[in-house]
Amino acid sequence: MPESMLLAAALGALGGALAVGLVVFLRRLVLASKELGTDAEQATYQTLHLASRAAKHLRGGIDGPDAQRAGKHLRALLGADSLAIADRAGTIAIDGDDAVRQLAERLVAEVLAGGRAQVQRRIPVGAWETDAVAAPIVGGAGPVGVIVAFASPVRAGLVRATGEVADWVAAQVELGELDASRAALAEAEVRALRAQISPHFIYNSLNAIASFINTDPQKARELVLEFADFTRYSFRRHGDFTTVAEELRSIDSYLKLERARFGERLKVTLQIAPEVLSTVVPFLSIQPLVENAVRHGLESKEGGGRITITAADSGAFAELSVEDDGVGIDPEVLAAVLAGGPADAEHVGLRNVDARLRQVYGDELGLVVETGVGAGTLVRMRVPKSGPRRPAAAPTPVVPTPDGRLEP
Repeated sequence: MPESMLLAAALGALGGALAVGLVVFLRRLVLASKELGTDAEQATYQTLHLASRAAKHLRGGIDGPDAQRAGKHLRALLGADSLAIADRAGTIAIDGDDAVRQLAERLVAEVLAGGRAQVQRRIPVGAWETDAVAAPIVGGAGPVGVIVAFASPVRAGLVRATGEVADWVAAQVELGELDASRAALAEAEVRALRAQISPHFIYNSLNAIASFINTDPQKARELVLEFADFTRYSFRRHGDFTTVAEELRSIDSYLKLERARFGERLKVTLQIAPEVLSTVVPFLSIQPLVENAVRHGLESKEGGGRITITAADSGAFAELSVEDDGVGIDPEVLAAVLAGGPADAEHVGLRNVDARLRQVYGDELGLVVETGVGAGTLVRMRVPKSGPRRPAAAPTPVVPTPDGRLEP
């Protein structure tokens, strides 16, 4: 075969291969574009993505360093040349050209004073001009800040979008304040528990220790150490959460001190599954249930009684319970207590634990109580072994069922 024919055949084969490769490439490109969605779907995704990125910075408010980080995403969301975010005091964070700062300060002051949006055009900034739209960020008590978007030119769409973004920022700031309020409430609940522990338990414990100083000094020294361990744990100032193991260790110290007072009248049974010891639970969530069983279940019962503490593995959950065979409680009275009624002062531990469980895990994982006058009390709680989630809404009231069970 002549060399010219061989060369032609080779070139033909190469051309065919390139053609096939081009077809495959174009097909993949078309498929990839379909997977990304339509232009409208891509625009929706981009908008939601930028809003999500900005939201996590706005929850801390617009008066801190996170305002600068949020401004980057809000500027991209609006498609502005530059963007300024100011708080109520007029402190300004700018994303873009810092040459607009002086102009932004003036617009912010005017909007905060008047409470209304403004649009200004062809404003000189050094050697060039820009348009600006400023919209108030309005909270419950009036303007809490201002957003200023700079563009050349500012069109009607940007004016409307800036107003909507300002309203959205206000909602994010309020959500952040709500989260802070919930955190403060949770801390207040723990302080209330500590206040309950302080006068009653400490007085009784010190009396019990004092009674052994002359008759059994070694016992008194042991009780002092248990008292120190218990109070050190109960009054610690860090961490909203602990583990089942740490709670049980504190309960052990507490019960040793109570046994010094009750003697043989107080009996305790523990049924603990080792696999749940590392489960994270709200701080002071089990110990108050034990103290409630001692104070309100057994203290007034002639001859004392028994407390059974159980921690069992139940798949994705840890099942924790405290049961006593004491005097019990009227279910209607207990329902009022858990709902925050006037009888709350008598059982602050139960109410606080129930409220904090609902805030952390949701209403479906509040305390479940089975009780009746003269029938003892069983208090159960279920916590996910995966750990806590974000605080839920305020807890809903608890009502008694005819058989004495108290459930959400």
